[in-house]
Amino acid sequence: MRYQWIDEYLLSKKGVTRDLQESWNWVRYHVGGKMFAAVCLGRDDRPYYINLKLEPAEGDFWRSQYEDIIPGYYSNKKHWNSVNPDGEVPDDLLKDLLDKSYQLVLGGLPKKKQKEIAEGGNTMGNLSCCGTDCQACAFLGTMCKGCNECQGKVFHAPEGQACQIYECSINQKKYQGCGECGQIPCDIWRKTKDPSMTEEEFEKNINERVGRLRG
Repeated sequence: MRYQWIDEYLLSKKGVTRDLQESWNWVRYHVGGKMFAAVCLGRDDRPYYINLKLEPAEGDFWRSQYEDIIPGYYSNKKHWNSVNPDGEVPDDLLKDLLDKSYQLVLGGLPKKKQKEIAEGGNTMGNLSCCGTDCQACAFLGTMCKGCNECQGKVFHAPEGQACQIYECSINQKKYQGCGECGQIPCDIWRKTKDPSMTEEEFEKNINERVGRLRG
């Protein structure tokens, strides 16, 4: 891929996190828990598309200017566009399009989340799918890299497997997090109770996590 700067460039933006959607083999970039860009990888882990979001009229315009920009692969073709990672789209233009995709998704978030991101505070990107604030966890950086970074294969899950909540929400239902599910807190949440917590502490913890996910 000619755009070797893309990962560092996207992660430098406020509130952005990255994960790997293993079933698609896509490296996805989110702001506030919503995807705004993705690098689509083939079986050999070589990029074959860079997906980004644009207003429909602008997407149509750039598709007409560059044969290396096409309607979004495996995405809503009205709003999403795919860029050839080895094509002729200038670096500065691709950066501009990625910036617009970021701003478009950011602008669609609740005002509260936009303010948190602007101020560098907590966002969905810092939350696990179950609403745990990874930045506030004592195990982050020692026993755990963070739920999103390790695709749910956290230290308390069976070795090599995602925790039950991540498996259900992200791997099976393809949600960005449990906040998109109408059944939280569900039985899976209650089965994953930290044994060191009292029932009262656990209920308080659940309510706090639900509150974070629902903004």
